[in-house]
Amino acid sequence: MTRRDDPLRPEIEEFLTFLTKERNDSPNTIKAYGRDLARFQAFADEYFGGPRRWRWTTIDRLAMRSFMGELARRGQAKRSIARCVSGVRTFYRFLNQRHGVEANPARSVRLPKAERRLPSVMTRGQVDEIFALAETAAQAGGFRALRDLAILELFYGTGMRLAELAGLNLSDLDVVSDQVKVRGKGRKERILPLGSYAERALRHYEHERETLLSRLHSGRGDHRALFLSRTGRRLSPRGVQRVVRGFLSLLGERAGLRVHSFRHSFATHLLDAGADLRAVQELLGHSSLSTTQVYTHTSKERLKKVYQQAHPRA
Repeated sequence: MTRRDDPLRPEIEEFLTFLTKERNDSPNTIKAYGRDLARFQAFADEYFGGPRRWRWTTIDRLAMRSFMGELARRGQAKRSIARCVSGVRTFYRFLNQRHGVEANPARSVRLPKAERRLPSVMTRGQVDEIFALAETAAQAGGFRALRDLAILELFYGTGMRLAELAGLNLSDLDVVSDQVKVRGKGRKERILPLGSYAERALRHYEHERETLLSRLHSGRGDHRALFLSRTGRRLSPRGVQRVVRGFLSLLGERAGLRVHSFRHSFATHLLDAGADLRAVQELLGHSSLSTTQVYTHTSKERLKKVYQQAHPRA
């Protein structure tokens, strides 16, 4: 698989357009499909000896198994291989509906069973430590410190995803009703409640945000975006990551935490406190309850650890 920069075949381009305009998938989902199908196309070019020596109907079960083997030899994790083959399977269903391709070679291969990994979750002590640092910095005032505290409060207080937070507009925020509107995967919208800590942090940040925008010349700056950089532009997902990683790094590298750990911690701590699983599913924006159930396993593992550490006869 050496020519992944070659132009995509028209059917793949048509499929990606379908995902964008008709299925309304998120940009990240479409990008992942495009990347996986480009990888598959490059493999087929090499496997069959050139792009002109194969068609979509040429691909068979043996070719699919060889594709999976090639991904494994290149060090792809089982989860990544399963996602890639699943993407090819979805693409072939599209080919069947739009182009009459009957056989789906990806349907007859068994997906590798991915290792079950429990999400990385912060302890209550780690949460307290991070917010103590952020609140101390915010007490001194200043745009950046107040913005960063508001970001952390929103992450932990709502469990929203990185892309959802970075895409927030000021109009999505309703501090009177204590709620925020987010656009999740598939551009589905949901309303999330704001806790008192998040509401207070956002009020303080909004004042600094308006001050920043008023200082910019000729009305420059993004007046729609909620979270801004010092130059007045929307803070990118990478910029949000840098903010959060800066605080997580203070806990030490051994903590094994990342930006998504705030979302994991939000769900796990709710379930630890007795929240209903269906309610947590709605808050997280999961389409399937089985996706949310992983946090019940996390809660059980945490309880076992507490028991083994604290009980004299554990």
